[in-house]
Parts: sequence; structure tokens; C-alpha cells
Amino acid sequence: MTHARRPDPAPRARLPRHVAIIMDGNGRWAERRGLPRSAGHRAGAESVRAITRRARGLGLEALTLYAFSEQNWGRPAGEVDDLFALLVEFLASERAELRDQHIRLVAVGNLDRLPLAARLALQAVSAETGHDHGMTLALCLSYGGREDIVQAARALAVHAAAGQIDPRAIDEAMVARSLWTAAVGRDPDLVIRTSGEQRLSNFLLWDAAYAELCFVPCAWPDFGAAEFDAALAEYALRERRFGGLGPAR
Repeated sequence: MTHARRPDPAPRARLPRHVAIIMDGNGRWAERRGLPRSAGHRAGAESVRAITRRARGLGLEALTLYAFSEQNWGRPAGEVDDLFALLVEFLASERAELRDQHIRLVAVGNLDRLPLAARLALQAVSAETGHDHGMTLALCLSYGGREDIVQAARALAVHAAAGQIDPRAIDEAMVARSLWTAAVGRDPDLVIRTSGEQRLSNFLLWDAAYAELCFVPCAWPDFGAAEFDAALAEYALRERRFGGLGPAR
């Protein structure tokens, strides 16, 4: 969808409490401009800053960003190195603002695979903001929805084999508590994907079961506050039924 002007933000009562975003299109944005892919990732970091500030200003409870998937490890080593160097730089530059704006940072995924410098930077900022309650900013890193469900199933199987839980007692709530994404605190109400692709790409497969989906054509570096507000305004027009019939007509 395209927008000639920035729309009025949705009424606060109609805002989602948790928005998750698949930040797609950095590399293609750069290639169309004859730039290295790293330039697209750096431009994308500016969108992360802008959208985090807008989400905090609107009073959202959580913002989850798909920053690096398990499948992204298949990219060229140089690009992967650049991405994690940019992550460390981003955390250093935004650390004070996250703290001052009471934004709790959490990292979600198979974090043991991350480079040491990235792990240490995430641990430091997460520890410093761990008691903040203004908004949760979740970065999905080395993350995949299927992988998350598998690791949760393995953890529950270990507890069951040790006699710590009755397999018959395993329910949705128990699975949800075992997911990496349990650290975020709630399921997303809205999932946005940039760059025109219309698929989830292994993102929040359990968590987004009843989320509204919004696909926008612009690449992530071109996604700013106006585009974010437009997605929120579209969400405000949706009727969420959660498998029911919705309000009587």
C-alpha cells in the first residue's frame, strides 16, 4: 500500500499492544542504488531507531523485530560479520536512549550461535534495562519459529523423562512458557512485513496464530513513522474474532 500523506494515528483504544515486524528488503534497497548490501543494513538500522521511538511514543507494550534468522547463517560470511558488527554498534549508540525511555531489551533465539562480541553487548544492555517497563524491544537473532517449537518440545520431553511433569499435563500454556519468545511476555497482535513479500518466513509461527498480518511494498530502509502509522490505522479497522463469530450484526 502507498500513502500520499501521513495518516492520523489509530485511536489509542484500537492500537495493537504488541507489533512484530519482518524487516525485509535491506539488501535489495542497496542493490537498486548501486550500493553494497552493508549500506542497506546500515540504512535499515535508522528505521529501527525511528520505529522504536514511534512505538514507544504511542505507548505500545512490545515491539519485536526479526533481525537475523537461523537461515541467515547461510549468507556470505562477510555479510554476516557486517550485520553483527552493526548490531554491536547499534546497541552501543542506543543504550542510553533505551535506558532513558524505560525500554526493556530482550534477545530471542539460539543466542549461543552469536559472535561473542554480540552476545556480550546484548547481555550488557539487557541487564541494564531488565527492570524497565515502558516498552519491551525484542530482537529475534538466530531465530526461527520452527526451531523455537522444536527446542521447547525437547525441553518438555527432558522434564517428562525426568518425571518432573506428566506428559498428559502439557498444554498450550506450558508450551508457550517454554518458547524463546516467552521473554517478550505476550503474543503479537499485528505482524508487519516490508518489501512486498507475503509470507511469514519462519517468524513467530506459534505466537502469530491469531495475529493480523500487514504486507507493505516498501523496503525496510524506506519504512518510517508514516508507514508505521498507516499499518496501525489499517489494523484499527480489522475485526479480530479469534475463531469466533465476532460481534452480533
